[in-house]
Amino acid sequence: MARKKISTTIYITPEQNETLKLLNKKTKVPVAEYIREGIDLVLAKYKAQLPGQASFDEL
Repeated sequence: MARKKISTTIYITPEQNETLKLLNKKTKVPVAEYIREGIDLVLAKYKAQLPGQASFDEL
């Protein structure tokens, strides 16, 4: 079952928009899916900076 999603507004550059549209045309993957994947990559990259993510080394 698909998870519930919330709506939000983002601003991207015209170049990003065009590239995402080209990628969508070639792969048929929705642009929104690529944006969600990008957000997941950023969240994984900065996971250590999120609250409640202290490692045993920091204690």
